[in-house]
Amino acid sequence: MNSALYSQFGRLTLALACAASLAACDRILTPDFETEITELRSGQFTLDPDHATLLWKINHLGFSTFIGRFNDFDASLDFDPENIENSSLEVVVYTAALDINLPEFEEELRGPNWFDVETFPQAVYRTTSFVEAIDEDSFIFNGELTFLGATAPVALEVNFHGGGRNFLTRSYTIGFSASANFQRSTFGLDRFVSFGVGDDIELEIHVEFQGEDRSA
Repeated sequence: MNSALYSQFGRLTLALACAASLAACDRILTPDFETEITELRSGQFTLDPDHATLLWKINHLGFSTFIGRFNDFDASLDFDPENIENSSLEVVVYTAALDINLPEFEEELRGPNWFDVETFPQAVYRTTSFVEAIDEDSFIFNGELTFLGATAPVALEVNFHGGGRNFLTRSYTIGFSASANFQRSTFGLDRFVSFGVGDDIELEIHVEFQGEDRSA
């Protein structure tokens, strides 16, 4: 074998060895992940705040979608994958932790003309009943949102991504995304609706929940 061919063969061998090593490493690091919902664990789960995002979206005068988020919220999940209609979710949002990347306007929004966080420091959402299955991973739940002293029904569409043991936290973890829509005027937050600031609020949620650390 000439030197050029030998060198090429050596590089190929090294590449294959590296690929095999990475594949083995991936098998070690990847949790025992299940996407089949009936294969997931049941029980009580708590929110992993380091992997939790709650966005709200509103139409801004027809020009764009204005997006904000809440940086501080907590949630608990009672999960029954065999009888999904028995599952329940409760979320507590600390409204002072709103974030729109505009500090001066954030302070205005915290004030009495908007979120009035001093009087109403929390918004609470609780699921109340199962509505329907969209497909094998997605479901709609009825719920109630309490916000600014008013309570009204809000439906939550949930898409479960799967679950497994997270090798970083060593906790069994379930992940899902969810969305909901409601009108802010239902809760008395109707300022500037007549001037073209949207009444419809869209919530977008991406979260991970952790269960107790027990062997599979």
